[in-house]
Amino acid sequence: MAETQARKADHLRICLEEAVQFQQTTNGLEKYKFNHCCLPEINRDEIDLTTSFLGKNLAAPLLISSMTGGTEFAGEINQRLAKIAQHYNIAMGVGSQRVAVEDPQVGKTFAVRSHAPNALLFANLGAVQLNYKYGIDQCEKVIDLLAADALILHLNPLQECVQTKGDTNFRGLLDKIAKLCEKLPVPVIAKEVGNGISGEMAQKLIDAGVAGIDVAGAGGTSWAKVESERAQDAMQRRLGQTFTDWGIPTAECLVSVRDVAPDVPLIASGGLRNGLEVAKAIALGADVAGLAMPFLQAAAVSEAALHELVQVLIAEITTVLFCTGNATLKDLKHSKALKRLG
Repeated sequence: MAETQARKADHLRICLEEAVQFQQTTNGLEKYKFNHCCLPEINRDEIDLTTSFLGKNLAAPLLISSMTGGTEFAGEINQRLAKIAQHYNIAMGVGSQRVAVEDPQVGKTFAVRSHAPNALLFANLGAVQLNYKYGIDQCEKVIDLLAADALILHLNPLQECVQTKGDTNFRGLLDKIAKLCEKLPVPVIAKEVGNGISGEMAQKLIDAGVAGIDVAGAGGTSWAKVESERAQDAMQRRLGQTFTDWGIPTAECLVSVRDVAPDVPLIASGGLRNGLEVAKAIALGADVAGLAMPFLQAAAVSEAALHELVQVLIAEITTVLFCTGNATLKDLKHSKALKRLG
């Protein structure tokens, strides 16, 4: 198995089997609480969770966050996830497709468009690869492989620092991202991998031409911890342990980005675990909420487990709208239902 493929297999196993969540830092959403409305004056059956993102309509504000690909098991996971994205008309991103650029034979583990002909699908590459001989051709290749609606460029400086032989030359990337945004046939979404995007950095990325931001804040899976678990030497292991809790909590990212960019298409991800947290994220300004670990755990079990997960997430979001007296997500965003504690 090639080195990148082996790393992908390790990542999947570690995420499913090891304790790799943030240990002290939370997503920050526990600092907010909804005001209960005892008389909603709406019919729960008529609550509307539809939204649109990058011009495509979704039945609920949910994204199956980028996770995996590149191995046979990862291919099975992606197929199950794609079928669920299609069935419920929600969005889906695949994991980093660098492995498919290096070894086209594993491309099929990402090629899920046939299972999700109408779903909003995001291709994915690490932005840092633009400093390691990647350019427009490689980006177009991964977009075409998925027949993707957009390309996620993920930003992962901490993960690369901890990863054995990580790619750590991030110099001049903003200019390269800007040139890419000009030339690509689909929109570009800038995404962190669990350490957060601040308002200041979001503004720079938007000025460079990115069409959307996925804050991917702290509070969920710690990729420093994941890389620490698979480190091949003591220093990398120690680095990952030291920086397990590094990052900006998701709630802080959302408030910060919305403050500087009120209109940018915004994804909330990073430690979201249920529909109540999704609703809080929407109320804080997100357009869509991404979950990774809950989807990965369910997908590793069965397609039926994924159906159960999406149904409960939708029920939880709907319950928040009902019990705050809001008939739509737009109403929720513009309501004063969410209060900061303390």
